[in-house]
Amino acid sequence: MAFSGLFLLPVLLCAQFPGSPGGGAQVIKGTIKGILTDSLSGSPLEYASVVLTLPGGKMLDGQITDEKGQFRFRDVNASTYDLQVTFIGYEPKTLSGLTTTPEKPDLDLGPITMVPQGVNLEEVVVDGEAPVMESRIDKIVYNADKDITNLGGDGADVLRKVPLLSVDLDGNVSLRGNSNVRIFINGKPSSMFAGNVADALKSLPGDQIKSVEVITTPTARYDGEGGTGIINIILKKSELQGLTGSVNASVGTRSNNADLSLASARGRFGINSNLGTRFTWMRPGTQSFYREDLLEGGTLRILDQEGRNRSAWAGFNGSIGAFYDFNAYNSLSSSVRLNGNRFLRNGTTFSVYDDPVEELHQEYGRYNDDVNLGTGLDWSTDYRRTFAGQKEREWSMGYQLSGRLSRESTLIDQTGDPALLLQQENDNLGVNLEHILQTDYIHPFSGMFKLETGLKATLRRLQSEFDYKNYDEGTGQYVRDPAISGRFDYLQDVGAAYASLHVNLNERYALIAGARYEYTAIEGDPVNGQPAFTNRYGNVLPSAILSRKFGPFSSLKIAYSQRIQRPGLRYINPYQQLNDPRNITQGNPALLPELTNQVELTYNTFFKGSVLNASVYFRQTDDIIEQFLEVTPEGASLNTFRNIGLNRSIGANLFGTASFFQKRFTVRGSLDANSYNSEGTINGEELSNQDINWRSFLNLSYDFGQGYKAEMFGMFRSHQTTLQGRIPSFWMYSFAFQKEFSKRFQIGLTIIEPFNLNKSFRTRLSGDTFRQESNFSVPFQSFGVNVRYSFGKLEGRQRTRSTRIRNDDLKGGEDTQF
Repeated sequence: MAFSGLFLLPVLLCAQFPGSPGGGAQVIKGTIKGILTDSLSGSPLEYASVVLTLPGGKMLDGQITDEKGQFRFRDVNASTYDLQVTFIGYEPKTLSGLTTTPEKPDLDLGPITMVPQGVNLEEVVVDGEAPVMESRIDKIVYNADKDITNLGGDGADVLRKVPLLSVDLDGNVSLRGNSNVRIFINGKPSSMFAGNVADALKSLPGDQIKSVEVITTPTARYDGEGGTGIINIILKKSELQGLTGSVNASVGTRSNNADLSLASARGRFGINSNLGTRFTWMRPGTQSFYREDLLEGGTLRILDQEGRNRSAWAGFNGSIGAFYDFNAYNSLSSSVRLNGNRFLRNGTTFSVYDDPVEELHQEYGRYNDDVNLGTGLDWSTDYRRTFAGQKEREWSMGYQLSGRLSRESTLIDQTGDPALLLQQENDNLGVNLEHILQTDYIHPFSGMFKLETGLKATLRRLQSEFDYKNYDEGTGQYVRDPAISGRFDYLQDVGAAYASLHVNLNERYALIAGARYEYTAIEGDPVNGQPAFTNRYGNVLPSAILSRKFGPFSSLKIAYSQRIQRPGLRYINPYQQLNDPRNITQGNPALLPELTNQVELTYNTFFKGSVLNASVYFRQTDDIIEQFLEVTPEGASLNTFRNIGLNRSIGANLFGTASFFQKRFTVRGSLDANSYNSEGTINGEELSNQDINWRSFLNLSYDFGQGYKAEMFGMFRSHQTTLQGRIPSFWMYSFAFQKEFSKRFQIGLTIIEPFNLNKSFRTRLSGDTFRQESNFSVPFQSFGVNVRYSFGKLEGRQRTRSTRIRNDDLKGGEDTQF
């Protein structure tokens, strides 16, 4: 249902456009230029705002400094001017009485030093070049473009190198051992993550990713979704003056990708585009499945399966965006992003089924041919208004349309035992459509106080249409079975309002505190005679961060947040995946949202080019959602999703980076561990499980000089625990070598698992009356060559233009593709 009355948007303030000084036109025009630097380190300041005004305060022009801290005003009439300079985390500065004359039309101001404020809420700047890892008050940043081991990989390969994150073989992501995490693209939701997160990451070439932000304690301005936090993937985007571009290509024994980027900017208008694709070769695999369940009288019913399969994966994504700066204070941007993926798998499985009670001994084979397709669209438009002489004051509004179309098709041909002969086609068409409208306002009351507030409406429509068709030998056609076919319609609307206050208590202490109210309305239409359902609820979600600085480069923070996690389409879709009629997966429309409370204590320090971040946390989640296995009376494994009960987790993580030998040799590492302690009552039975899960990685890089670089990366993720058992552990290691012939051309070699051709993964689940074990094996060894070429102007400005729309919205999917 729509929230048509939710927004009362502010009246758009009149934009101030560049003018020229009075007194008549001058024949001779000149320039005013300068360089902004940090007063402590001497490093150039990129993205700082520089405004040229008349002495009376009228604005004439505005610029953003480039990566070298430079600015230049051209075609300046001979007159007297003032220059206003502002940058987040620094004291504002005004230069008055700047005079140019017809005799001396050019004015070079040289270096202009900016003094850091006593408390910098955003970050501590160590040097002029961004390091691979950064730690800020509300997030950890991994600068992926600084890591050459990402060449030739996909989005999942990049996320494996980010502190606190864990990514398994299929690309399923968890943060601190919990999969209740929301993923953004450039600070906004994307339809590519509305379905299968693993597929989405596989379609995203690692070469396109600029950085990854991990937000463990989101403030009130972020959506309440994402039980353990938010992952924001920032893609590369150039806004250099003139025409620029780059071409990337990688060819390997396991996967291949290609990427083309183009950008053009003239003055205050710019446009950029990107097109990329990634695909794998057809690869063989094996799988096995064993389940035994206890029947009345103490006898065991056993299902034993073994098989082989072949699979391949392909995906694409592309985008086009444009921006226009009306002046230094008013800007408009819009972008469209397309994505798609295809997964193919076929294989044969041989099964033996024994049921002593029914006196059944069945031997049969099954051929499966699976095709999964998906395509998505995101269109967003944002307007941004800042204010002259009012540092950090900003109003923005944005609209986003997101849609995703998915299709799962399965052909089953089962032979052998006459009672099990089966020829069937299953088809599931899914549609996800979202409209998002959002407005945000930031108002600094003084150097000590800043208020952030906003409104947001999300209108979501989900639909799943599923058909089961049986082969009719008489007609030679597949005939739809209306008894189990049907359509599921699901509507979810969320309205939100928030307020967050940033307070600099003194030179050492800073506070961010706020709350967010979200109202949710849900409707579900009947499915095959099932009753319709509705649900409405409201949640107040508080958050707070208290930070204490110890000198210029160390800080300690304590944070609290409450988050909500609504189930996504995969979790609620009642469609039954019948690839194996005795191993079924089905969603649960009756799922309730999860509610998570988390307290975190974090210490950051920077010393002599090294970074250290350590944190401990406690997290409690009510109505936690997990996949749950039951054995039906007919002898099939039914995998569905349940609110299993309560989970409490205590965890700690440590990551750091250090450089040696004049920064030629760099070491990065991370280690984090958390407890798993869940308990609940399912079908009247009290269940519980406890365990310790942990993750680690190590990265070594060396710059040999003259363009030669080498890196090594290794990671290990222990088994992941559920209420019923364990999901297998995962580990990998890789090597990368790169030669940079120039800033325009680089070539590299990437090697993954050179001494390990295949990997096997074993899952064990159990209950009071059953035990189940599955195993699959896939090729993993990979050798790849990657090439990058850039063209056009390679120096200029780069300005971040991300949408204000954030959608930390649904609990994503974790699918197994083998």
